[in-house]
Amino acid sequence: MNVLAILREAATITIFVFSMMVFVDWLNVRSRGRMTQALRGRKWREYLLSSFLGSTPGCLGAFMNVSLYVHGLIGFGAIVGGMIATSGDEAYVMLSLFPGKALLLFAGLFVAGILFGSLADLIAKWLKIKPCEECELQAVHPEELDEKRWKTLRSNLHRPSALRILFLLLMGTLLLAVGLGGIHPEESWMRVTLVILLLFGTFLGLSSSEHYLKDHIIDHILRRHTLRVFLWTFGALLLMALLPDTETVRTFLQTHMLWIFLFAGLLGVIPESGPHLIFVMMFADGLIPFSVLFVSSFVQDGHGMLPLLSASVRDSLWVKGFNLAFGLAVGGVLYLIGL
Repeated sequence: MNVLAILREAATITIFVFSMMVFVDWLNVRSRGRMTQALRGRKWREYLLSSFLGSTPGCLGAFMNVSLYVHGLIGFGAIVGGMIATSGDEAYVMLSLFPGKALLLFAGLFVAGILFGSLADLIAKWLKIKPCEECELQAVHPEELDEKRWKTLRSNLHRPSALRILFLLLMGTLLLAVGLGGIHPEESWMRVTLVILLLFGTFLGLSSSEHYLKDHIIDHILRRHTLRVFLWTFGALLLMALLPDTETVRTFLQTHMLWIFLFAGLLGVIPESGPHLIFVMMFADGLIPFSVLFVSSFVQDGHGMLPLLSASVRDSLWVKGFNLAFGLAVGGVLYLIGL
């Protein structure tokens, strides 16, 4: 077992995840106002856009859905659909390991979010489930949407803060590591994409406000997500390396696949990104079928459920219950037909 090779692979995946998180966060902040307005109106619009927000990689789209839900802008079915479409931070890892299949999975979860969101509303109406009352969960900071980017850029270049200097040194180090081959994705297009994303992150580090740099990139993405992603990724890769040879593991899993399938659904109830990575790694190595990965991704929503838990434990339990039941049902059909 080559621990250094495992560390290098975990670092490569983590840097890819970090750079995509920065880009997706920027997209979410820039489009927040327009998305909020688009969600007002008919139910189908709620299902469509909440599932779209959920299907964006990471937890930011899920956080936005929760904020819209507790503010009364979307209904119970829409929050169920949005959580179905959410794959948490594992989405970034899947994009780095098997991008084509990952995109197909996200598309399937997006469609499932729309269909089962509408079904959840019908069942909720029959069960007389009352959504939580509107509350102030998430404030919108005007400085996040600052349009005077070039003026801010000049000011930052003239008098950069210590935090900004450290962040730019980090980005420069990562770019150098990719350029010299220390961090080397397997596919050449992924290496080019990673360089572009890191350059974009560097530009954000130069041009963003102090608030955005500290609260969004440093405190949220780096401190709350990146280290956790690295540790879970390294742990999953190390576990895979410690397992017996692939054929032995595959034989064992095939004789116990039903239990693995059920465990994938039950583990998805945990509102945490990380534990589900083991299913991502096993699928990447061809040890489990698509249906098991689908159930795991369908039921789990990364950290997306945490803000809703703080607003309404009851609603969180209802959402998780619906997603577990729907996920096992759909995944069971896929499993029975051999996917």
